[in-house]
Parts: sequence; C-alpha cells; structure tokens
Amino acid sequence: MPVLNRIAAYAEEMKGWRRHLHANPELSFDCFTTAAYIVDRLKEIGVDEIHPGIAKTGIVAIINGQDYDAKVGGPTIGLRADMDALPIQEITGAEYASTIPGKMHACGHDGHVTMLLGAAKYLAETRRFKGRVALIFQPAEEDGAGGMVMVNEGVMDRFAVEQVYGIHNAPNVPFGHFLTTPGALMASVDTAYVYLKGKGGHGATPHDCVDPIVALVGMISAIQTIIPRNIYALDEAVLSVTMVNSGTASNIIPEEAMFAATIRCFKPEVRALLKKRFHEIVEGHAAAYGVQARIDYDWGYPATINHADQAAFAVEVAAEIVGETSVEGNSVREMGSEDFSYMLEARKGAYLFMGTGPGAGLHHAAFDFNDEAAPIGASFFARLVERAQPLN
Repeated sequence: MPVLNRIAAYAEEMKGWRRHLHANPELSFDCFTTAAYIVDRLKEIGVDEIHPGIAKTGIVAIINGQDYDAKVGGPTIGLRADMDALPIQEITGAEYASTIPGKMHACGHDGHVTMLLGAAKYLAETRRFKGRVALIFQPAEEDGAGGMVMVNEGVMDRFAVEQVYGIHNAPNVPFGHFLTTPGALMASVDTAYVYLKGKGGHGATPHDCVDPIVALVGMISAIQTIIPRNIYALDEAVLSVTMVNSGTASNIIPEEAMFAATIRCFKPEVRALLKKRFHEIVEGHAAAYGVQARIDYDWGYPATINHADQAAFAVEVAAEIVGETSVEGNSVREMGSEDFSYMLEARKGAYLFMGTGPGAGLHHAAFDFNDEAAPIGASFFARLVERAQPLN
C-alpha cells in the first residue's frame, strides 16, 4: 500500500496540524483563524493556486497533475473538508483542548481538514495524476449551509469540478472501516417552529381565556400521526418535537405558547408531504381551539444522495487502502444530515464514513478525533485522485 506508507511518514506532522486546529475552534462562517492556518499550510505544501474568501472564509486550493497544461485543460476532481466547530464547552481535559470557552471541535472537522491537508501534501509531492485536484475547505457545515453557499458562489463551475468526494469520521465504528451506500446515505432535515397566541388570564377562570397550552398539546399529539398514517411504512422518516415553551406561573393561563420539531426523511416527495400535513394539522387545530398560529418552516439541508457509480468507485478505492473486509458498500443509511448534499446535487460524487474506533460520540463534550485515523483518510483521498485521473 504505497500511498498509505508514504503518508504515514508525516503522520506526526498531521497530528500537530490537527491538535492546533482543535485548540483554536471557530464557528459557522467565522473561521478566519482556521482559514489563515490552512492557507499557511497550503503554501508550505506547495499547491499551485490558493483561492480564499469563498463563502466568507472558505478556501479552494488547486494542485496540477504532472502533465497538466493550462491551455489544454483536463479533468478536475473535488475533495471537500468542513472546518467549523460547535458551541460546546469541551470536557476532554486534553493538553490541546479548546482554548476558546464554549467552543470545541466536537464533530471532528479538525480531523477532516487534517486528512485533506495530508492528501494535499502527498499529491503536491508526487503529482501522479492527470488534470487537477480542487481542495475544498468549507465553513459552516454545522450552521449556515456553507456547502450551499460555496456552490451558489460558483466553485463547481469556476474550477470546472467534474466529481466531488467527502469523508466524515465515525466514532464507535471499527477503526479504519469505511461505510457508504449508493443513493440516499443521510436524510434531509427541516425544522418547524410553531407560535400560538390565545388569550391569557387567571388559572381559576379558564372560561374567560383561550388556552394556547391545550391547543399545543392537541397539535403535538396529532402531528405524531403523520408518519404512521400518511407515510408509506418503508419510506423512513422522523418527526420529533424537541422544544416546548409556555407559561410563567402555576396560576396563570399564558397568552402564548410555542413548540419546535425536527423533520427528516430521504425522498423529496415524502419531504413535501410531511410539510403539507404538518401545516394542515397545525392550522386545523388552531381553528378548532380558537388560537392564532404562525408556522416558521425552515427548509433545511436536502438528503445526501450518493451517485451509484461514484459510490462504487469509492468503495473500490477504500478497499485498496484498508482491505475489502473493512469496507461496507451497502451500509444502512442514517437520519443525520450533511450540507455536502448540495455539492452532490451540483456534481456527481460520493460521501463516506470512516471508523475511528471507540470514543465519545459526535457532538459530545468529551469527543476527540482519533489522530491515528488521519493518515488513512488522507491515503483514501490521495489514492482516489490517482485512480480517478490516472496518468496515460
């Protein structure tokens, strides 16, 4: 496995990159220090072009293959890493723990950046591929749909990206195992906020009030029937009420109440039906209970849908790195969401999970990326380029 062996030679350097990023987390689009650090590393690595400031703090870097001729052109493959952190107070106690109170890399995006930088170092040294590689460092995956913004700002057209790939680390999946599937891998995610207004008053005189809490309870109970009674049983979907707020005292019927829900599925037609039925139930119950209802329905990330040929190709490449028995090409899809979905809507490609072994789960205050996994992810990216765009 020459790719893995070569990248293993700078595993310690990669560990240093990752731990620096971990200690200096930034949120959403405000990844200014992170972007500056990445640009410095890219300059050291010797990439051919660096294009910062896309989607505010995103970066696209270009590495040309050995025989690339700008006049003739050639194919370009995109490799993406997200780089934003989460608003969580870290409790790992690591010597490289977050130095920013209330912020930490609890989803392993520091590891994702490190894997892509490791691949970049190898590819810039060897250049055993034709065409070009576009390294896409993306902000705001957790909050803000940075992937959509980068696509809308034209990265796929501007850099002539023909296909695009990404990896997400997976704690508590066996170390070095790759998981993916053709078609939908991750769900779409929509968020609904419902605001109710009734008529408040004394808890002893409910007949003089219009109680928004009674209406809220009826709505929440009714929307739980949408999936079992409106969605085909084999079309997986989730609707979870995650927030309820109302009232200030035990003897007061409040004027207002609200609840929020997360709504997830895989098919566009199921997504549309979920929204339709949600509105119908809330509006119908509002009329029945005599309250006013306002629905803010946030149409979020679409489903992450792998293209079949590219998913199969990625499985082949992963098997070269870790062996066929450590790759699952028809894995179970999951209800989490990813804004890499926008890139897969714009170009053919695939997204994979890579196991990092036992540890705290994603978005947990004790999470820490396994540094030993970074060379494997970097090797996958590097070999993917060499296989996708081989030299003649």
